[in-house]
Amino acid sequence: MLHLASPTDEGWYARVADHLDTILLDHAQLEKRAASTAMSMMFRYTEHPRLMRALAGVVHEELEHFDRMLDILEARGLTIGRMEPAPYAAALAKHARRAEPHALLDRLLIASLIEARSCERFQILAREVDDAALQQFYAELYRDEARHHTLYTTLARELFDPQEVRERLDELAQHEVE
Repeated sequence: MLHLASPTDEGWYARVADHLDTILLDHAQLEKRAASTAMSMMFRYTEHPRLMRALAGVVHEELEHFDRMLDILEARGLTIGRMEPAPYAAALAKHARRAEPHALLDRLLIASLIEARSCERFQILAREVDDAALQQFYAELYRDEARHHTLYTTLARELFDPQEVRERLDELAQHEVE
């Protein structure tokens, strides 16, 4: 279960279908950001060896995804450039608490929600995109993002009271829908 408060609306793919190159370019940027987020937590929370080891795996996988995205972009004649980040993650991060230990919990749960939304959209892309290679790629990413979502929520439950995790995840999921 992806812990999303609401699914992506049915018309999402129809709205983005004619902008697949932009989706691909944005996706490449998002893979870098996902690696950066995991790396940032590794540096910040060195007192949690299990967290650091798990996040090292996420960093590795996200950078692999980024590398594969570069191959896809190159094959399509696209070059990655500077893109302004979408306001989605920044808006969600505004709901994160700043004081520890709650800051760690919120960072884990926000990362899990971002992975969950990516997972859901990759599933849509795998089903809808009119390119067999991209369908296969997005099907693989769907599984990886689902695993990352589960990892972040599992880490949260290992470090915090599971009831607190559930309640805070529900709260943040409501903000994510906004």
